[in-house]
Amino acid sequence: MSLTRRQVSAAGLGLPLALAVTGTARAAAGRPRPRTLYIAGDSTAARKYADAAPETGWGTALPFLLRPGLEVANHAVNGRSSKSFVDEGRLDAILAAVRPGDLLLIQFAHNDEKATDPARYTEPWTTYRKYLRLYVDGARDRGARPVLATAVERRRFDAGGTAVPSHGDYPAAMRALAREERVALLDTQALSLALWQELGAEETKKYFNWTATEQDNTHFNPPGAIAVARLVARELLRTRVLAPRDVRRLDEVIPESWITWPDGDATA
Repeated sequence: MSLTRRQVSAAGLGLPLALAVTGTARAAAGRPRPRTLYIAGDSTAARKYADAAPETGWGTALPFLLRPGLEVANHAVNGRSSKSFVDEGRLDAILAAVRPGDLLLIQFAHNDEKATDPARYTEPWTTYRKYLRLYVDGARDRGARPVLATAVERRRFDAGGTAVPSHGDYPAAMRALAREERVALLDTQALSLALWQELGAEETKKYFNWTATEQDNTHFNPPGAIAVARLVARELLRTRVLAPRDVRRLDEVIPESWITWPDGDATA
């Protein structure tokens, strides 16, 4: 058995090693382990890197709305569906790290909808629900709490200026699964659709990744990521997944300057 630096120091001071180990264990036992909120999802939630700026996933903004000590482990990755995330071993990586008391927030649909791509496509009422159950059961088996989140809506308006849904039956399929499995549901699809309607077709351009060279109606810029993260945080509170003490700044301005884009690879 290898010794930690602290144990070696204690032994050097003349303390019996068993006493040093016991004392360390008791100290650790006296401090509850901080909870971690894991995110499994796609590019709308994922961490973005310098080559993608100003594109921003809502998972990047979520920590600004949660209390210090409630960690966010954002495993969302660009281009993944509920199926491909599992097939690539990404769910296994989360389940290997998750601990009792942790949360696993699951948001997929954007890429599940790609019917011409067998590596990602799932059918809403069958394979989509089958894969979502893997996340739910995996979290529960490890004493963690699964949380389902319907996919945030794209920026899509009809000729009359009405925000229209884009995810077909996927939100309804997830809602039904949440009821059947008694899993907390964050209805970010309905809430984001209502928000885009309130803002209108022109104003929503300020929330999506619209730049001089790109008109992206799926991914967010910093204001959009912050707005969606606020919806998520409020839903976590409304559904009692989190307590009032776990959230902060729900009605405060979050400076865009808090969003950063490190060097790295968003597809890894």
